[in-house]
Amino acid sequence: MGRRLIDISVPLKAGIASDPPQNLPEIDYQDHHQTAPRMADYMGVRIDQLPDGEYCATERVRITTHNGTHLDAPYHFFSTMNHALKPGGEPSWRIDEVPLEWCFQPAVKLDFRHFSDGYVVQPGDVEAELKRIGHDLRPLEIVVINTRAGTRYGFDDYVDSGCGMGKAATLWLLERGVRLVGTDGWSWDAPFSFTRKRVQETGDVSLIWEGHRAGREIGYSHLEKLHNLETLPADGFEIVCFPVKVHRASAGWTRAIAIVPE
Repeated sequence: MGRRLIDISVPLKAGIASDPPQNLPEIDYQDHHQTAPRMADYMGVRIDQLPDGEYCATERVRITTHNGTHLDAPYHFFSTMNHALKPGGEPSWRIDEVPLEWCFQPAVKLDFRHFSDGYVVQPGDVEAELKRIGHDLRPLEIVVINTRAGTRYGFDDYVDSGCGMGKAATLWLLERGVRLVGTDGWSWDAPFSFTRKRVQETGDVSLIWEGHRAGREIGYSHLEKLHNLETLPADGFEIVCFPVKVHRASAGWTRAIAIVPE
């Protein structure tokens, strides 16, 4: 049986609306001619003695661990986790502690593109979509949600696009053994601009980051800023998304790949 690899990551790119303004990545590109003087000086030779007067291409990057397609550790959500599983909970795992088994598993895609921007997905929505695609959820399966935001990456409205997962819906997945989820939106939660309006209208501060906060009850990780989810089947594929091992960090960048049998 053959297989097809589908890149479900976005490129790390400066100069586009991939994040809120204060969190945008910065990339300084240096080409082969720009780096040649430094190497020639170090080696004590003339620049024209280097092949075509060139040395190396390199980039200097200023980013957060949450730029680009990345995998969030439970530590990102809250300082402690698993309060629903053990009295008092335990310290949340950082990205270099997330089990690698979570990051290479069969996967299922939930198509929520029909929901309006800012909609908060509830357990009934998840159950209805699983019933529609005829899938019985299994422990450790990776669950990704396809939202409208997937087509808006890099556009000015990206951060405010798509639906998000509520705390109840997230816990519904975690209680069934899911430990890694993902979204093509900027956040697993509904866009903050919609949450802010709801909090101001209701005074209910528990709405803030509610999907993320589910990790306080049961530790889990999620992928954000996925891409190309609309090209995936509903199930029957795998996702590989090992994070970069950043010491004691809250997240790590990943080149997430879907493996689809043919």
